[in-house]
Amino acid sequence: MSDPRYQIDVSVVTRFLAEQSQPEQNRYAFAYTVTVKNNGQVSAQLLSRHWVITDGDGHVEEVRGTGVIGQQPWIDSGASHTYSSGTVMTSKVGTMQGSYQMLAKDGEHFDAIIAPFRLAVPGALH
Repeated sequence: MSDPRYQIDVSVVTRFLAEQSQPEQNRYAFAYTVTVKNNGQVSAQLLSRHWVITDGDGHVEEVRGTGVIGQQPWIDSGASHTYSSGTVMTSKVGTMQGSYQMLAKDGEHFDAIIAPFRLAVPGALH
């Protein structure tokens, strides 16, 4: 949405969890920390999420749910909300992308886009 009242920016930092992975069983665990920054002019609540997770073999899983890690935070204009979560994939490399469904304090519903980001076991990519 290009309306300056509703500008949410999402940044993600990922890391491979070797201690929770079992490569011999094609199980690769990743953690990701998401920062949701409200650069808009209106406070907004994060109502729900929609993730599209694609593994290195092209298999796609979609995840929808209420809030993030059990929360539906209000994010004031200029403020941010940070949380950590994780996923398990059957390949060493994959991507995640999606959106958050938001409700502005003025009643407007809008989506905050989560740009694609990579999950990769260190050394899996050259």
